[in-house]
Amino acid sequence: MVTALFVVIGYVAGSMPWGYWLVRAFKGVDIRTQGSGNIGGTNVWRVYGRWLGFPVVFLDTAKGFVPALLAVHFAGHGTAVLAGAAAMLGHYRPLFLGFARGGKMVATAGGAFLGLAPIVGGIGAAIWIVVFVTLRYASVASMVAAASLPITAWLFGYPWPVIAFGAAAALAVVALHRANIGRLVRGQENRFVRKPRGVQAGTG
Repeated sequence: MVTALFVVIGYVAGSMPWGYWLVRAFKGVDIRTQGSGNIGGTNVWRVYGRWLGFPVVFLDTAKGFVPALLAVHFAGHGTAVLAGAAAMLGHYRPLFLGFARGGKMVATAGGAFLGLAPIVGGIGAAIWIVVFVTLRYASVASMVAAASLPITAWLFGYPWPVIAFGAAAALAVVALHRANIGRLVRGQENRFVRKPRGVQAGTG
């Protein structure tokens, strides 16, 4: 019963489409018609800059972090894994957008790991920053950081549900970046450059 409750909490929290809501509230437009069409923080940041992008990244991270943190505290790692996975699923297919396509789950996955396995989540975040600053490709940073999750979880001795969750999250993130991988292979992937005005087609 407790596990089911945390799964529901995770999914509902993950379903909160902050990129859609904040852009609609402050700009009066549907972020799904801008840039890459993604509701995640990368696309919001690319199109509207840090003043909207940062809050979206923060809130998308928090909606994975809070359910996982509460679950690991009250019910253990197994339940926290399920709560984090539910939050990721909610971000991908949000209840509040009628189960339409949502985001690519990167920030929400990172938040879930910060809640249930802080060392793993922290290292993953650091890897994302280093790769992004070096290459300026958000997609590459996301996939490399995601790939680090199961490895780091194993190296630091976390229980098998956390390692399995890391592997599943990494596979999901890579799968949702299939189009980005194709553009990278063709040399067509856009580096992350903020333009002061106008809309830039993105990859977020």
